Amino acid sequence: MVSSLRSLDENLISHIPPFRKLERSDIREILDATTPKRFSAGQAIFEEDEPAERFYLLLDGHVRVVRTTAAGDQVIARHIVSGELMGIASAIGRTTYPASAVAIDDCLVLSWPTSLWATFVEKYDGFASETYKTVGKRLSEANNHILELATQQVEQRVARALLRLALQSSRNTDEGMEIDFPLTRQNISEMTGTTLYTVSRLLSAWEKKGIVTSGRKKVVVTHLGKLKSLADVDPTYEG
Repeated sequence: MVSSLRSLDENLISHIPPFRKLERSDIREILDATTPKRFSAGQAIFEEDEPAERFYLLLDGHVRVVRTTAAGDQVIARHIVSGELMGIASAIGRTTYPASAVAIDDCLVLSWPTSLWATFVEKYDGFASETYKTVGKRLSEANNHILELATQQVEQRVARALLRLALQSSRNTDEGMEIDFPLTRQNISEMTGTTLYTVSRLLSAWEKKGIVTSGRKKVVVTHLGKLKSLADVDPTYEG
């Protein structure tokens, strides 16, 4: 796959926001400068605080962004889905990665040397504006997450976390909206600043009410309206 990737059509990335304003010749230049790589589930793509020598585009799969607290606990900051940039430390003026990125399932990733970042920003129309939109969105999400941890009850936090994931990355099944990457109860506790016991208790109660079903690394939202009610969001909320 790696050897054949360079021969793929420019449509590979032409629909992705940082590149969608570009001419095909520009996209060809970008693809010719990239290094493609596959990562297995559980493998780190980059590590928190290591030098940010490359920036990345997730082509296929799902990635979990993890930060480590001063006490050594892991906190899941966000999830990356196909078509998103990551490891863009240069966009926030850093020379090291602010978090680790870990493959949730098998992933295909493109990467470029950080030394090309300034070239991309200057040369390629729309790359800078779209990238900084991404940075702004993620900063807003981070601020909202901090506010949720400080002000919301545990049940509401867990409901909002599952709602976001279902709206961000799910597939429709006979049961409902299945979050389409492996998700454990421990993962949910790390996302919401609560304990594994509390998450298990809540999910068990919600299953009895027909709101979700959960199994080994699997969560399905079976009643979106009731989950929105638990999350205390507008019924028209779409993420």
